[in-house]
Amino acid sequence: MALTDETLADLALSRSALGRVALERRRPEILTELLDDPRTRVAEIRGDRMRVAPSRDGRDGATGDGLLQLALRAPEAADHAGLGLHLGRDADGTAYVGVVTREVGSGPADGASDPAADGWLTLRQAGEALAPRDAGVFTTALALANWHATHRFCPRCGAPTQPTQGGWVRRCEREGSEHYPRTDPAVIMSVVDPDDRLLLGRGAHWPEGRFSVLAGFVEPGESFEAAVAREVAEEVGVTVDGARYLGNQPWPFPSSVMIGFAATTRETELTIDPVEMAEARWVTRDEYRDLLLSDTIRTPSGISIAKRIIEHWLGQTVESVLPPGRAGGF
Repeated sequence: MALTDETLADLALSRSALGRVALERRRPEILTELLDDPRTRVAEIRGDRMRVAPSRDGRDGATGDGLLQLALRAPEAADHAGLGLHLGRDADGTAYVGVVTREVGSGPADGASDPAADGWLTLRQAGEALAPRDAGVFTTALALANWHATHRFCPRCGAPTQPTQGGWVRRCEREGSEHYPRTDPAVIMSVVDPDDRLLLGRGAHWPEGRFSVLAGFVEPGESFEAAVAREVAEEVGVTVDGARYLGNQPWPFPSSVMIGFAATTRETELTIDPVEMAEARWVTRDEYRDLLLSDTIRTPSGISIAKRIIEHWLGQTVESVLPPGRAGGF
């Protein structure tokens, strides 16, 4: 897929700035060494949250990066007992380790205060405002934590597995087979008709007003472009003429990578699959702006490639349409 002038840049979760130093993971003692080194920076993970604070630099780039920063710390003795994840090193050689102190889905501790009030935010809440290094740390750590939480047992024999290689592999205790983090590719696409109208859909279980572009998982033996055509045909009964690559981003909710496309069609009659879609509609740019201003529809959140795909078609940001201080995302 060739890059073009229209390829989306600076996607919120695609801005990692760490070198992954994969060869270091092979040393069995690597996490012990890193957690014994006071120079290591630890990113603590509690469920699906990390602690953040206002950035000392206060930068505000094109994607809002630098308004928040992760509250990284030096290693503590208790970190050795948690699940450690060797996330990589920065340009100065500083190592970053994720430490899972509460598993994804475990909920807040008994008697805990509001996590958000204490600065513990989810990636959806904080991701757009983080600078590239911290966005990459949060995204990678969450994806790995999600994988570990659901892969405690060997898929071949059912025996327990144990993390190894810096948290990037799980090894079966019985037969020694190794298992690696999974990433599920999904395509996400704008579909535009001959009148340059955009196709928007509302998922079967989404609330009123929540609209986005279409998306779906890639099936085995399928190319990305074939997945675009199949998903559009299945969900709304429309045949696309072609699909042009726009960009991609990791999406650790729990383990996807989203591959964005712009597709065209000569068909406008929609046949909706009620299992997948509650409704779908074509909109012009003026209609989309009016729907946003009237709060009839809400656009995807700022960390999502879906929002950027919509804005690519719209020719402006959603924020430039809305009055100052009014959020339009979900």
